[in-house]
Amino acid sequence: MALIDGKTAQQIVETVKDVCGHNVNFILPDGKILASTDPERVGEYHEIGHRAALEGKMLEVRQDKEAAGSRKGVNLPFSFRGEMVAVIGISGEPDEVRRYAYLAQSITYLILREKSLDARHQDERERCAFLVRALTAGEMVNHEYLSDFLSARKLTPQSRCRTVLVSINRRLNPGNLSMVEKQVLQLFERAGSDFYSFSYPGEYCLILPEEKYEKNRSVFRDFAEENRPLVKIGIGTEHALIHQSRSFENARAALHALGPEQYVAEFESLDLPLILWNLPEDVNRAYVKRTVEKLSEKEKRVLSCYFATDCSLKKTAEELFIHVNTLQYQLTGIREKTGYDPRHFRDGAVLYLGLLLLQRREDDAVTGPVPGN
Repeated sequence: MALIDGKTAQQIVETVKDVCGHNVNFILPDGKILASTDPERVGEYHEIGHRAALEGKMLEVRQDKEAAGSRKGVNLPFSFRGEMVAVIGISGEPDEVRRYAYLAQSITYLILREKSLDARHQDERERCAFLVRALTAGEMVNHEYLSDFLSARKLTPQSRCRTVLVSINRRLNPGNLSMVEKQVLQLFERAGSDFYSFSYPGEYCLILPEEKYEKNRSVFRDFAEENRPLVKIGIGTEHALIHQSRSFENARAALHALGPEQYVAEFESLDLPLILWNLPEDVNRAYVKRTVEKLSEKEKRVLSCYFATDCSLKKTAEELFIHVNTLQYQLTGIREKTGYDPRHFRDGAVLYLGLLLLQRREDDAVTGPVPGN
C-alpha cells in the first residue's frame, strides 16, 4: 500500500517543477508513474524507475528511450523507515537536474514525516478515548496495555482520580458551538490532562488526577458560569483510576441533579438531588405531570428564576426585567394552573422538586438515562 496518495504525489512533482523548470515523475516501486508534471505519462510503466527501486540506487539515463518509458534524466529511489516508497524521476541533462532530485527527496521525506506524526497523534487520541470509555464503564483492560499507557503520564491503576462530565446542550443550536467545543478542550489542557473521550451528541468525559482537580476546581466552576446555559458540568468523587466507573456514575448523578439556573455540581455537595436521582422513571413522570408539566416555557423560566433568587420578588423581577406587580400576576397564574402557590413554602417545595425532575428528564433526552433508571 502506497504511503503517499496520488494527490500528494502530484503536489510534490509540481512543487519541484516550479523550482527547476523540468518535468518530474513520481514513480511507484513497481515502475508505475503515480504522478507527473506531464499528464500523459501518469499510469505509464517506467523501466528505469522500476530498476532503481529494485537496486536501491540512483540510475541516470543519458539518452531518450534508453529503456521502456524512460527519458534522459535522473531517477533517485526514496525509502522511509526501511520501506521503499517511490523513485523521483526528473527529465533533463543528468548533471543539471541531479540536485533537484535530492530536493524532491527532501520534500517527500518532510511530508511523510508529518503524516506519520499526525497518524501517531491520532492513534494516541484514539487510545485515550478507548481507555476512558473502558475505565468509566468498568470494563476489563489488558494490564500491560494500561500500564504502558499510564507510565507515560506518571500514573498507576491505583492513582486517585475523578471523572468530570462536561455536557453541551446542542438543542440550543448556538452559532458559536464549535468555539465552545474548542474551549472545552482548552479547559482540559489548562487542567493538565488529555485523558478524555467524546460521546455524541455533546458530552466530554475527562479523567483527572485528584491533585490536578484540587488545583483547578475554580477553573471548572468559572467555565460553567461563563458558558451558561450552554454548558453543564458534573464532577464525580475521588476513586482509584481502575475504579473510575464509580466516579463516572457519581459525575452522571451530579450532572442530572443540577437544578434550575445551576450549571456545575460536585457529587459530594448533593443532598436532596441524591434522593431524586434514585426515583424510578414512572414516578418521575407522574410527579412532573402532577406539578409543572402544564406550565409554559415562559412560566417555567419565571419559576426557575424565582427559586434561584431564594424566592425574592425584587431580585426575580430585576432578573426578568419586569415590574414586581407583573411578577406577582405571573406567580398567581402558576398557582391557578398547578394548584400550588410558589409563594408558600410547602407548595414552593413541591414545584421546585417538579422542576428538578423535569430537568432530569430533559437531560436524559440529551445524554441518556442515569445508570439504574
